Amino acid sequence: MSTSLLARVADGRKALVPYITGGITADWTDYLLACEAAGADAIEIGLPFSDPVLDGPTVQEASDRALARGATVASILADLSAVTVGVPLVVMTYANLVMRAGPAIFCARLAEAGVAGLLVSDLPVDEVAEVELAAAEAGLALILLVAPVTSDERLAEIARRASGYLYAISVMGTTGERATVAGSAAALATRVKAVSDLPVLVGFGISSPSQAAAAAEAADGVVVGSALMRRILDGATPGELAVDIASMRSALG
Repeated sequence: MSTSLLARVADGRKALVPYITGGITADWTDYLLACEAAGADAIEIGLPFSDPVLDGPTVQEASDRALARGATVASILADLSAVTVGVPLVVMTYANLVMRAGPAIFCARLAEAGVAGLLVSDLPVDEVAEVELAAAEAGLALILLVAPVTSDERLAEIARRASGYLYAISVMGTTGERATVAGSAAALATRVKAVSDLPVLVGFGISSPSQAAAAAEAADGVVVGSALMRRILDGATPGELAVDIASMRSALG
């Protein structure tokens, strides 16, 4: 995973990482294939959870819909095992789901399903050791979050322990569509790049091609979630979503 993204970034390509809630529709893995075809460099897959504290209303709605359909960690991983996607897949989840199975078992199951990376969004770096070890043993990249308020000392520790890429939160708050990209995004990306050779991707609030391009000026790419999930919730087909992703891909260059 790290090698894949680093190679693309080294060639001057800005990384585009769409987010899809697992189990959101019966044909949800078709959206993964659409993302790949439209130019995604990796795809984040959210495991639906009943108390998603970092997710805004759109992703919460998507999670609720997936849970109402009966989606579980097991069913989502089974779906992934049945499809071949040619870009790295990253599972984004909450600590409760990881600890319920146990980090070693959880990470092994992800790897068996073809997942390349793991992001536990509510797990602070002070408590990451057990998951870090389990991810390494399973061959998973461990994606860690950094925020505008992260201290320099803590930022260095996060950068040391992460692999794959670093996820830079553009604003303090939950995920969600926004009218503009926060000015703090560029400053944070610059700080992170000063202490790490990993790609730095900006997320939270990237809602349009122009915003994706603006956010990626100081970073190595972007993560796009709520804007895409709103389209799916409103009925967009995989083909229609691919058009949106291709527009962002074009804007990023």
